[in-house]
Amino acid sequence: MGGAFGRWPPPAYRAAARGALRVTITATAGFYVFLYGFDSAVGATYALFGAIAMAGLSRLPGSGRRRATLLLGLVPVCWVLITLGTYLSVRTWSAVVGMLVVGFVLAFMAVGGPRFAGAATGLQLMYILPSFPPYDPGSLGERLAGASFGLVLLIIAEMTLLPEPAALPYRERAARAADGAARCADRLRSAPYTLPEDALSAARALSEGLRSSRVPEAERPAGAGVRQRALAHTGLATRTLLGRLAVLPPPPRDAVPPRRSGAGGAGGAGGAGGAGAEPDTPAGGPARKGRAEAAEVPETEDPDPLRVVADVARETAARLRGAIPDGRAHARLWRIRQALTAAEDAPPAVLRRNAALLEVTDAALAMSTAADIAVRGRAADAPAPGRFWYARMRAPRLWWRRLSGHVGGRSVFFQNAVRISLALAAARLIAGVDTLPHGFWVLLATLTLTRTTVRETRTTMRRALTGTLVGALVAAALLALVGTDIEVCAVALPPLMLVTFTLGPVKGVGWAQALFTVVVALVFAQLAPATWQLAEFRLLDVLTGSAIGAVFGLLAWPRGAHDELRRSAAVLLRITAEIVVATTAQIAAGGWRVPVVTAPGHRSLQHALVMAESAYAQYQGEPEGPVSPPAGQDWQAALIAGHHTLWGADRLLVPPEPVVVPPLGREAAESVVRAGDRVAAAMLLTSARMDPTGDMVETPVPLHTPTASAAIADDPPGAPRVYYATVSWLASLKTDLVRLTGDTGRGGPVRPGRAQEVSRRIRRP
Repeated sequence: MGGAFGRWPPPAYRAAARGALRVTITATAGFYVFLYGFDSAVGATYALFGAIAMAGLSRLPGSGRRRATLLLGLVPVCWVLITLGTYLSVRTWSAVVGMLVVGFVLAFMAVGGPRFAGAATGLQLMYILPSFPPYDPGSLGERLAGASFGLVLLIIAEMTLLPEPAALPYRERAARAADGAARCADRLRSAPYTLPEDALSAARALSEGLRSSRVPEAERPAGAGVRQRALAHTGLATRTLLGRLAVLPPPPRDAVPPRRSGAGGAGGAGGAGGAGAEPDTPAGGPARKGRAEAAEVPETEDPDPLRVVADVARETAARLRGAIPDGRAHARLWRIRQALTAAEDAPPAVLRRNAALLEVTDAALAMSTAADIAVRGRAADAPAPGRFWYARMRAPRLWWRRLSGHVGGRSVFFQNAVRISLALAAARLIAGVDTLPHGFWVLLATLTLTRTTVRETRTTMRRALTGTLVGALVAAALLALVGTDIEVCAVALPPLMLVTFTLGPVKGVGWAQALFTVVVALVFAQLAPATWQLAEFRLLDVLTGSAIGAVFGLLAWPRGAHDELRRSAAVLLRITAEIVVATTAQIAAGGWRVPVVTAPGHRSLQHALVMAESAYAQYQGEPEGPVSPPAGQDWQAALIAGHHTLWGADRLLVPPEPVVVPPLGREAAESVVRAGDRVAAAMLLTSARMDPTGDMVETPVPLHTPTASAAIADDPPGAPRVYYATVSWLASLKTDLVRLTGDTGRGGPVRPGRAQEVSRRIRRP
């Protein structure tokens, strides 16, 4: 019995109550100080709604101290918005134009990450508030003073009043995952050379812990700066390393150490070209002085790749936790990687094992380099542009790339900004032309009730109107009963506001609208004499605002991110299929290779990845659409497949220096081209099945069924190392497709035996 009481109230109510207490104290304190202390209704209104806007309606992520820091930086922005709204509201046309432009800018700022997205609604309200009567630029000083006072009180409350503990930082999550990768690598060094189920489960949990959907919004590395991009890259590379270790095949019994063919792996058929060319651009090799000096250490270290991978993973974890490792493990792994790329004269089983080890070492080197950039920024020992193209760019240029990349109808951020800005401008026009009483409530309803899908907007509108009707009836009865006795309203406001901001976030929009309607009635009853008709105006304004939101939700991308995610994932898979075909054809044909920043076509793939990632981020915040996705479907597997395509093709085709690569033998060339065609065909079929436009392939895509034609040998005679490296890359892409379509039933790593079966099947025609 005591345990049951110990669990009450539930965590959601406790968290909402803490936020409600802060917003109630700051809003009512500012309201009463200005209204009853300075006899300033204008200052009281802005103090109240300033706190409600930035704490009650916004969703600022993070701990109390982090939210306070963000609020402190937003105070000047609020001054600018209040000033603009005050002067532009004098004429209806300027107010509408201002609402259109400012509304778009504030909504589009969500491309900067969760912190910007969380503050957007509150900032919109700070601009909306001065856009309505009285049109009095002379009261600008009172407006700024009231808003500033309310925000200062809120900042103090966030830092001191029931502050939440800080969440686990993403850097620590990545460090723990790197430690887990080190343990996996150590276990794979001894018999039976595979990970037991408990180790696989631990690796899966660490990998899942780095997914954005499992990370609190404030800790997600979603910013456009160098360190944020590198931290996201660290998480992705660490997940890749854990996945590669989970499917690493055991060594053959007659394995022999790899033999070099040329100095440093740069010469011979498998040196700098073909799989050939494993440059320090994609792998993150020691290209600058810190690691270059470490690379000059005499080669007396253990040549076991897995041991050095474990050392690199531990070195990465230490760097993420603030230590300053010397980078020797990274340099040793780089030399071992060069040896793996140069090993040609070995049995097929050894070459296959080396290709899998090459995938592991590449992921470990990328993880180490990305972590170094995440910690040190532009001062890190970053390689030449390529996979880490952002490492040397300044913040303005990176922000420009982020903003310009989302200007277009295929970006969900652009769609949302257009939708909400048009709806707010239309609401301001209607409120101005028809001179609706309390037209501010029309825009507030439009802002808070417009959703990213018309289905969600319709459901929200129905619940909001029901709640507003109930709240209006209660408010009308209360105002009729109280009359002009404002002392009762003053006493009832704080507890009612506390209940409103506690139950509203938990119980939903119906409860929130019902309670907020009564709160608004108590507030305006203290600002000016009010009758029961105030509740009638509130209901009319909410109905008008929600109807405007529904109309623009229907006209502007009504399906939200559900269709956009399917479309962007389909485009992503089509581009990856093209790159797979082109890469395998170049591997088979050989030819002249030169070092470039990235292989042809990869810029288009990078843009498709950005669009798919933003659609996936919004998709996670929307309710399920009318058609549920197949059970077990892992949308993030499409993103991982895109990144694997980028990294693998660059590793296979981009050399560190110009080189002529000989073509593969006939059987090896036919095998690798057919394998690439099979993977590309599976990608195209999966893409067609996902695409919401045109005809859709509704039947499941057979990813593993061999054709009726005769199968060629699994291991063509005399196949070079580049052949096995390419097949290993294609097998990883096939595994990603299996996860995407939900064939595995779970999003965890595929067992080594299953991975080898995939590798064998894709080599058949």
